[in-house]
Amino acid sequence: MRRTRNVSKGFAAALTLATLGIALGTGPAGPARAAAGGSPVVGTTGGAVRGTTGPNGLRSFQGIPYAAAPTGDLRWASPQPAAAWAGVRDATAPGSACAQPAGLPVGVPSEAEDCLYLNVTTPAKQSGKRPVIVWIHGGSLMFGSGDLYGPERLAAEGAVVVSVNYRLGVMGFLAHPALGTSGGLGLEDQQAALRWVRANAGAFGGDPGNVTVMGESGGGYSVCGHLASPKSAGLFHRAVVQSAPCATGGSRTQEEAEAEAEATVRNLRELKACGDHQDAEACLRHADAATLMKAYGTWNEPRPVAGTDLMPLAPAEALRTGKFNRVPVLIGVNHDEERGRILGQELGGGPMRPEAYEPAIRAEFREQADEVLARYPLSRFGSAGEALATALTDRTWSVPTLDTARLLTRWTPTRMYEFSERETPAWSGDPKLSFELRASHMTELCYLFDLKLPLFEKLTEKQLRLGERMADTWVGFAASGRTDWPGFRSGGYVQSLTSGPWKRTEFAEDHDYAFWKNLR
Repeated sequence: MRRTRNVSKGFAAALTLATLGIALGTGPAGPARAAAGGSPVVGTTGGAVRGTTGPNGLRSFQGIPYAAAPTGDLRWASPQPAAAWAGVRDATAPGSACAQPAGLPVGVPSEAEDCLYLNVTTPAKQSGKRPVIVWIHGGSLMFGSGDLYGPERLAAEGAVVVSVNYRLGVMGFLAHPALGTSGGLGLEDQQAALRWVRANAGAFGGDPGNVTVMGESGGGYSVCGHLASPKSAGLFHRAVVQSAPCATGGSRTQEEAEAEAEATVRNLRELKACGDHQDAEACLRHADAATLMKAYGTWNEPRPVAGTDLMPLAPAEALRTGKFNRVPVLIGVNHDEERGRILGQELGGGPMRPEAYEPAIRAEFREQADEVLARYPLSRFGSAGEALATALTDRTWSVPTLDTARLLTRWTPTRMYEFSERETPAWSGDPKLSFELRASHMTELCYLFDLKLPLFEKLTEKQLRLGERMADTWVGFAASGRTDWPGFRSGGYVQSLTSGPWKRTEFAEDHDYAFWKNLR
């Protein structure tokens, strides 16, 4: 399905002011022109922006505001329109990462609340209307920033790629009753970004009638949220869900969210961060971002609240009943999702000892531990850590992803893949590990993006070829809603993606699907 790459360097410079079709800084979005020195200028609904053209011919526009800064009275408010600007706004550097604690290499420690910015990358040559991919970064809805994921590979295959910053953690998902929020402001931010895309994609050569929302991990659960949210209806036309089984995640109850919010307020009071403010809302609004994040905690996994106008049904229930935004879906999972987490534990405490395997299984699976130990005996594996990672991968990721595909395919065209490459990029620094990383959580992102994360070594030539093929496949799906392999409805077809021939995998058998579904 490879298409001709339209990455001509000279097209932007050939455009004239007359082609722009708007007065700079005013009027509707308009196509690109070249400013003095060859920097591309595009008119948006908020005003004109000046970006850069790289040596690969791709145009980049960074740090464009898609909503007003959620500061002051707008803290914990739904996103509001960004103010327009006069003249040409510099768009050569990304906006601030949204407030997030230190703790994970997928994040950018930040206390910024003025952070609702997006980035656009597009081929310089405009040849008709290109599919638009809106990338929602992962990081457990606690960490991350859109600019950490360089989208050059996807744009080189012919897509206009938009990456988004959205409120995270305590700023994006706190649901204290005194605040009166939806409990999913981060999801609302993403919807505001999608509305911006609908209004402005054409100015960047994209088709506002062909938008794919794509996310991985926490970002993938956000895509589950957009499938379930009536307020996202019409804002996207395809969906890509990576390592985020909608059947078991993507939301929480009001009770769960309020308990977390009350704990946050208690922690603020213990930190003596409320000053003279006694009521919860005043205390929350008085505290600065750093203190709020400390009170909220670092390892939460926030989710939007189900049972609200934003998300009337949890994603799993929405898919089960067909009450979701029915668009073609590409969903997938990595073959060895949990290996990264277990290896991360080994980096801190050394390889898992064989005698530690059974206690770890019993702590994780409790009353089901005997059956799990019988199905995943240590003798089957090269190390205790590998054995534990395999059981956790199958239970937590593989089985619910297959369940999600089965729910989706009842209502909408669905393709499923499994990223199964074994020779994936090593962790930076080449630490000595007791088993191989293989297709762990996040490793497929190395192939789709030029990651600006201190996690993995650079791709080899062989890995780059797989990355180009995957990027071509993702952009092809964004363009057409189809892939080179059959839909999931064709006998539960799952395509294995490796550096060798792509072929069907017997996914259910490989991940002991029947065992887990029958486990009581």
